[in-house]
Amino acid sequence: MSTNPTIDSCTVETSDGVKLHTTFFKPNQYEEEEEENSWVVILVHPYSILGGSQGLLRGIANGLSRKGYKAVTFDMRGVGRSTGKPSIFGFKEIKDVVAVCKWSLENLSVNKILLVGSSAGAPIAGSAVNQVEQIVGYVSIGYPFGLLASILFGQHHKNVLKSPKPKLFIMGTQDGFTSIKQLNNKLKCAAGRVEKHLIEVCRVSTFRLVLHGKHWALSQSRAFWLVF
Repeated sequence: MSTNPTIDSCTVETSDGVKLHTTFFKPNQYEEEEEENSWVVILVHPYSILGGSQGLLRGIANGLSRKGYKAVTFDMRGVGRSTGKPSIFGFKEIKDVVAVCKWSLENLSVNKILLVGSSAGAPIAGSAVNQVEQIVGYVSIGYPFGLLASILFGQHHKNVLKSPKPKLFIMGTQDGFTSIKQLNNKLKCAAGRVEKHLIEVCRVSTFRLVLHGKHWALSQSRAFWLVF
């Protein structure tokens, strides 16, 4: 039976001095894993400039912790109680992701990270994948591969697709930013092990998908092959 997780918060400082409001979710009852297998799920929220925040991912983090997994959410620079200013193209936010990953490794008794990005948080997270050795897998929820998004995040696309680390792309069949054809074309050139998981939904935004959690295959173990 699931139990309420222990939820706590702290401030994580980036390499350029930005302070990030960070929340971590730890199961109350679980068997301590051996150190060599201990890991955490770190969640990266949607585009800051369009209202993205860690609050959108709280339900997912709660769900994971209820199933016995450690999870971390955080507000990127310029969001909520985090200092600094958000960037249009998301390059500065890569430092935010890296800082939270390093903090988790140092403070949560873990040595493996499953990195999850939602909407515009997915390309930002993807650019951080190869910057932290202990990131062993990557999951995208509603990756924005469309034309307009490519103008903003094109360089991020290249970074994640060329990474040899395992990748899972979760997307609604009528995503507002990326068509199935666009997704398939991009994944053809992806390096390493790649899987996709399509969710049959009506035309809704990725924000609503996150809030309703209909796409969340992680808690059903669909994506845990990435780690194990």
